[in-house]
Amino acid sequence: MLKRTRSLLYLCIVTALSPALPSQANSLDLPDIGTAASGTLTIAQERQYGDAYMRMLRNSQPIISDPVINEYIESLGHRLVANANDVKTPFTFFMIRDRNINAFAFFGGYVALHSGLFLHAKSESELASVMAHEIAHITQRHLARSMEDQARRSPATLAALAGSLLLAIAAPEAGIAAMTATTAGNAQSQINYTRSNEQEADRFGIATLAKAGFEAQAMPRFFGRLADEYRYASTPPPMLLTHPLPEARITDSRARAASYPEKHLSPSLSYHLTRSRIVARYAGINGEAALDWFNRAEKGASQQLKPAFDYGRALVYLDKRDFDKAQPMLEALLKQDPNNNFYLDAATDLYLGKKEYQKAQSLLETALKVNPKNPVLTINYANSLIEDSKNQQAVKVLQRYTHDNPDDLNGWHLLSQANSHLGKSQEDLAARGEILALKADWNKAIQYYTQASKLADLGSLEQARYDARIDQLMSQRDRFMALQ
Repeated sequence: MLKRTRSLLYLCIVTALSPALPSQANSLDLPDIGTAASGTLTIAQERQYGDAYMRMLRNSQPIISDPVINEYIESLGHRLVANANDVKTPFTFFMIRDRNINAFAFFGGYVALHSGLFLHAKSESELASVMAHEIAHITQRHLARSMEDQARRSPATLAALAGSLLLAIAAPEAGIAAMTATTAGNAQSQINYTRSNEQEADRFGIATLAKAGFEAQAMPRFFGRLADEYRYASTPPPMLLTHPLPEARITDSRARAASYPEKHLSPSLSYHLTRSRIVARYAGINGEAALDWFNRAEKGASQQLKPAFDYGRALVYLDKRDFDKAQPMLEALLKQDPNNNFYLDAATDLYLGKKEYQKAQSLLETALKVNPKNPVLTINYANSLIEDSKNQQAVKVLQRYTHDNPDDLNGWHLLSQANSHLGKSQEDLAARGEILALKADWNKAIQYYTQASKLADLGSLEQARYDARIDQLMSQRDRFMALQ
């Protein structure tokens, strides 16, 4: 019973992982029922729950806070969102370090990708097909509709079900207990409802994929390959457990994709640069294994992807502090494409590793003139200033950055570090308080701000700012707790 309930809970959490229905071809096959849940759970409530879930995930999952990777998946995701139907919330895309093939979406427009997807998706269109599927789960409000369906068949209210979901993330066993009464008796209907959501998300996702200029055929190709690869596996990847791929679903997606013009796109260098970065740093393999992977992968690849493999090798050498091997590779890549953030980020690491701080700063200052306020460049620039003991200058950069990007842990970590070096304990505590709040550790966040307030001069503007933030955090904590 416990295993069944746990899987049902997980089905609810990840119910948004499927591609979507075409808006032009065969557009009359399905009615637009994406707003069916609007009468019970509002968009504002979904966003509130989504924010709460995201804070819990930051505290419990190995989320990759890599500015370069985040920039790529956000760019790709928003290209898809711009071509999706029924978009009612902002979208946030992020990556979890996990070699298992999976992705999931939840309230508030949040889409998570496992790093393992990049090891199995062979092209940008294949990765985009998974993301389009997840986007469709959100735009069609499948999680809210699934909960609404459960609420009709049980004494539980939609708010109670959503609260149990949040509680399950915060304290898994308690959440499972809370869900038992409402889900354990409805296993088959929940599974059927989820399968219909998967098919609907496939159809809407293919439409989004095609409209965004990707290969519509990439979705059935990727899912078909997964189904064939794991057909007889004793432990299939989580994606196939929560998003089963019966032959009927694959056949339907192939027919749907066939109604769109076939495209043959050139390989995306940005996708393969991201893939190389994941292999080098987040695949859980050592440097020698990563170098072997790059050498084998390059043999059958297009010549235009050679920079991606050189970049991956350069990262391995950087991480091994073999700067003599990394430097000629990175400088050659920068010469080819001087405004490429993948190369600029790695070159910054190279120069900082060699303690050539001014060289790193000059490189980034030039790049920031072309692309001001870019998160990758700004974070690297702030880090280079801290490494060069220019902490006061770094604080000024990071204060602007954290104002513009308040949910980025990288900015707060660096701001804490710079203030600590300057001996500004109260500002260090405030930055650490923001990190804790982003992870839903409200009481400790309030505690850190309270300590900061005590360190500030009595009656100063600084103290007033800390006290005002304490009031805000207490209100946020109360709203968060009320959700459970």
